[in-house]
Amino acid sequence: MTNNSSIPSVPLRRFLKHSLEILKNPLPFHHQNFKAQGDTFRLKIGFTSEVFFSRDAAFAEYVLQKNQRNYTKSKIQTEDLVKYVGRGLLTSEGEHWKKQRKLIQPAFHKKKLENLLGSIQSAIVSEYQNIETNKTFDVFPLFNDLAFQTVVKSLFSSAANPEQINRLQFITESAQKMLVRELRQPYLGWWFKLSGTIKTYTDLTQEARQILKSIVNDRRISEEKYDDLLDMLLEARYEDGNFMDEEQLIDEILILFTAGHETTSNALTFTCQLLALHPEWQEKIYAETLEFGDQPDLMSVVTNSKVCQQVLEEAMRLYPPAYFIDRVNLEPDEFNGMVLDKGANLLFSVYEIHRHPELWVQPEQFKPERFEEGSRQFSSHYFPFGAGPRKCIGNNFAMFEMIIAITDLIKTYKIQAQFEAIGITPLITLKPKNAHLRFEKRKR
Repeated sequence: MTNNSSIPSVPLRRFLKHSLEILKNPLPFHHQNFKAQGDTFRLKIGFTSEVFFSRDAAFAEYVLQKNQRNYTKSKIQTEDLVKYVGRGLLTSEGEHWKKQRKLIQPAFHKKKLENLLGSIQSAIVSEYQNIETNKTFDVFPLFNDLAFQTVVKSLFSSAANPEQINRLQFITESAQKMLVRELRQPYLGWWFKLSGTIKTYTDLTQEARQILKSIVNDRRISEEKYDDLLDMLLEARYEDGNFMDEEQLIDEILILFTAGHETTSNALTFTCQLLALHPEWQEKIYAETLEFGDQPDLMSVVTNSKVCQQVLEEAMRLYPPAYFIDRVNLEPDEFNGMVLDKGANLLFSVYEIHRHPELWVQPEQFKPERFEEGSRQFSSHYFPFGAGPRKCIGNNFAMFEMIIAITDLIKTYKIQAQFEAIGITPLITLKPKNAHLRFEKRKR
């Protein structure tokens, strides 16, 4: 048996030497270390601080599922992210998390989501009206607005005005960019505090909370029912019969904004870029849409769009929006000869696991046919929504939204690539870079 001192180590000087590259994009740096050190290595990020990086899928499955009780989320989510989005489902742990998960889970059951599909499609159709055909443009802003508007429509129906929505979007995205700076430049933490930079962004977060409180208060006063997510959250009761208090409700709404729009906009953008590079898959999706007719039942569309789902699954394999998963062990642990002291910081690279040559046939190739029988066969090494009890509560919501978005798009347009290669910008999530496309109206 080995201990963690025998796990290959990347020294602090190498981390500092490549710090500017890491700030822009840490994935090439980590990939080089995986190639040189193996599937798990230690990275020194300070004189007393280190992180264990791993692309060992079996290790990830052990931590996230088999022994998940001994692991908690790291300080990144339980402290750093909390100051911007509160202590909601994504950032909470222990009994508080269990209580919130049990309360909120029913709102994301498939039958409940069926009521939201019309609102989701309405938001999508509205954003697609902004597409200019036969013109090259970066599609990420389009999908970013689409995903944000979808969350807004699903949460609030028509309760929020455009000014409130735009301000919420600006604050949400600004806070995420600041958090990235904190994580990539830990050695500047003292300056961020001393200069008041962090306070500037936490003040913005308080402004967002006030906007949301106003929207919630207006809904309560109106006493109208919309069967949207806000109604479900307002009506949800704990086992003791009590409702969520206002601060907790706002925490959960902020989490839905943060987690619910960015990952989806990323995935849709990457999917369209891949479809542009592989037009034969556009035609397969188009043929599938013709089978549904002109006014299809939306639930039938999302459950029977098998080709579209294959394409989305493969896109998220190659470009997983949540490209890393972090955990800390509560007690000492051992896996496959590695002994981990209590409090070890673990970072699993979903990006690397999804491209591991020992796990996937032609891992760098876009091959949606690998998901012809669904994704369950790859459950031990495919984690687009995480794994175990902490798997994303909104995974069905996201898939339904993306299927509607892609089928509606392909039904109307052909997509042409106007870029040399797919670029990435790894921030809190894996963002696309220079996603320049051209849309041509289909002839019917």
